[in-house]
Amino acid sequence: MVKICCIGAGYVGGPTMAVIAMKCPKIEVVVVDIAAPRIAAWNSDHLPIYEPGLDEVVKQCRGKNLFFSTDVEKHVSEADIVFVSVNTPTKTQGLGAGKAADLTYWESAARMIADVSKSDKIVVEKSTVPVKTAEAIERILTHNNKGINFTILSNPEFLAEGTAIKDLFNPDRVLIGGRETPQGQKAIESLRDVYAHWVPIDRILCTNLWSAELSKLAANAFLAQRISSVNAMSALCEATGADVSQVSHSIGTDSRIGPKFLNASVGFGGSCFQKDILNLVYICECNGLPEVANYWKQVVKVNDYQKSRFVNRVVSSMFNTVSTKKIAILGFAFKKDTGDTRETPAIDVCKGLLGDKAKLSIYDPQVTENQITKDLSMKKYDWDHPAHLQPPSPTSKKEVSVVFDAYEAVKDAHGVCILTEWDEFKNLDYQKVFDNMQKPAFIFDGRNVVDVKKLREIGFIVYSIGKPLDSWLKDMPAVA
Repeated sequence: MVKICCIGAGYVGGPTMAVIAMKCPKIEVVVVDIAAPRIAAWNSDHLPIYEPGLDEVVKQCRGKNLFFSTDVEKHVSEADIVFVSVNTPTKTQGLGAGKAADLTYWESAARMIADVSKSDKIVVEKSTVPVKTAEAIERILTHNNKGINFTILSNPEFLAEGTAIKDLFNPDRVLIGGRETPQGQKAIESLRDVYAHWVPIDRILCTNLWSAELSKLAANAFLAQRISSVNAMSALCEATGADVSQVSHSIGTDSRIGPKFLNASVGFGGSCFQKDILNLVYICECNGLPEVANYWKQVVKVNDYQKSRFVNRVVSSMFNTVSTKKIAILGFAFKKDTGDTRETPAIDVCKGLLGDKAKLSIYDPQVTENQITKDLSMKKYDWDHPAHLQPPSPTSKKEVSVVFDAYEAVKDAHGVCILTEWDEFKNLDYQKVFDNMQKPAFIFDGRNVVDVKKLREIGFIVYSIGKPLDSWLKDMPAVA
């Protein structure tokens, strides 16, 4: 029986290995992690991450050919294929601080693999890593090999949170990069055979190592660029009276452009987009390409501008102050159908409003109070370290309350900010919301989910990103 071990039981490792186990019943799959609470959660009825369909897959395979364990060294030692899916946070100090990826966890994983291995292994990069990481890992493994052969492959993930299981069942492509040597090609074939249990062969793309590593960064940079492009247009639409939804629909019907990733919003979030673009910027700078680096840097700058523009719009609309006013925050996850808050725009929006002394009442159907409190007190890149290395949970801020019902959040609020596009926010009884709010009642729709016309008829003053402005807002400055 082929044995697969995955180091790292997070958003990538857990779901990917669960699907491999389900689709390949003759392969034993073990997910290992040093964080005991996380492994305990994977072995319980309450998985550590929320992803539609994940529960069913895990419960179908767990205990048969899918296992979760803290005995990292034992299972790495026994595996034929070792996936490495550890954190690669952005460096906060030293060379490349604020841009370069910190490969501390990757390097320690590689040294441990070399240490405990007693048989030849294929080592697969699953984390998003900078180009040429494989070369560095290869050197660590070969200098510590004790006569054992290690072959490095790059197999980046292209999952979208909220649809990860669907993406794994039916991927656009599976990318495998390896050395162009007989040993490298043999390893590529071994991994391709695993995916071929359910993925058509023409969707399994095989490249050299560097192309595979760069393809992941490039894919995220291109997707983020589309979001920043439409968000830049949303600011112009507000200034001119155009409607960004109509503009997006119009350009999306062009077959060369297509309709995906053209929804204007308060900004992009998630664990990858910003991190990967900053990584790309750093790689460009290191390779003497400052013009290319500046081009990609602008994608992040527009995203930051969109978030601060939203905060400024809220404050300027409400008589230029939100001090001591209750603002309801509907949605904290970076997008619907996930409980993930990494780099969510809600963090910067909430911090901006708290900076103006607002009182926040936050509701999200999937994010815990502890997570929200942690996110609002953590430094910029702390979230991307393993849980046991993150700062301890702070005491909650008195200006922030986390509630478990949207109607509770909006009660007596002066304004409502919709920051995640959860379906339930489209279907709220907005007459009831209006009746329970202070007047004038403001709604700031950061995801374009509400029916603006209907809400204005009820009596709300509505701001919706990239839409023609409410007459109330026309004389207010967009940027403070």
